[in-house]
Amino acid sequence: MTVTTERRLSRLAAADLDTMLLIRHFELGLLDLFEQGKLNGTTHTCLGQEYIPVALGPLLVDGDHVFSNHRGHGHYLSRFGDAHGLLAEIMGRQGAVCNGVGGSQHILRGTYLSTGVQGQSLPVAAGVALHLRRGGDPLLAAAYIGDGTWGEGAVYEALNLARLWSLPLLVVVEHNRIAQSTRTEDQMAGTIAGRAQAFGIRHQRIAGADVNAIRELLTPLVEEVRHRREPAVVEFDTYRVGPHSKGDDSRDRPLIEEAARHDWYRLYAEDHPEQFAPADRRQRDRVAQIIHEVAARPASAWESPCA
Repeated sequence: MTVTTERRLSRLAAADLDTMLLIRHFELGLLDLFEQGKLNGTTHTCLGQEYIPVALGPLLVDGDHVFSNHRGHGHYLSRFGDAHGLLAEIMGRQGAVCNGVGGSQHILRGTYLSTGVQGQSLPVAAGVALHLRRGGDPLLAAAYIGDGTWGEGAVYEALNLARLWSLPLLVVVEHNRIAQSTRTEDQMAGTIAGRAQAFGIRHQRIAGADVNAIRELLTPLVEEVRHRREPAVVEFDTYRVGPHSKGDDSRDRPLIEEAARHDWYRLYAEDHPEQFAPADRRQRDRVAQIIHEVAARPASAWESPCA
């Protein structure tokens, strides 16, 4: 089943809009820092996809486990709102979430884990979901993956066990039409819906970026995963506005323009300019101040507990 939200986006609560704009300007800030030569390694921004974790955020409770991926800054910020700690981690500064050893992709905080290894998180999430099921509390494991991850055998092993053992596993697919530089139609036979159906797992596809409509739709589904221990796959038909990583955008111009036309940031600014403009300025200024503060900190230090 596919549900398409309206092209006109409904007015957001201030907290939701602030979080989406915080993520947007945080990601833009990272790209700017790379251009200035102030960051090392790489980073993968979620520009265009910020609304997904924000829509899901209130549906997840503190005891739920969240498994993120290489494009996970928005997942982290929607969960914790900790832009200082995340930026310090990426920059290797004091106050870093993981003392600067995880960087952009590998974050561990409580029941939150991100990894850059594609497909790796799903069997781990299934194992955690089994633990949660045995514990008896109505908790779930939510794993964010992309359309490119469906080429990994670990995904199907996890789905098989999730259905076989009735695990409280929520698979969130951010289907942005391209896996690094390969279009989905060039690397995937069939559909994600068909693959979920093969395991008898419920599938819900969502097109559109209306956070309120998405949240209303997903509330009963998430409750089924939580209370009935029924795994589910939620596929977001979304668009990556920015490059794959910090500067390697190999898409053709028409594809980049198509993504820009569907960008929630532009659409919401058009639909609700009186709310958007001041909120956008606040978050832009907030991120600029965070970058200034974190960049001035000393380098982070880490000592092995086995030393």
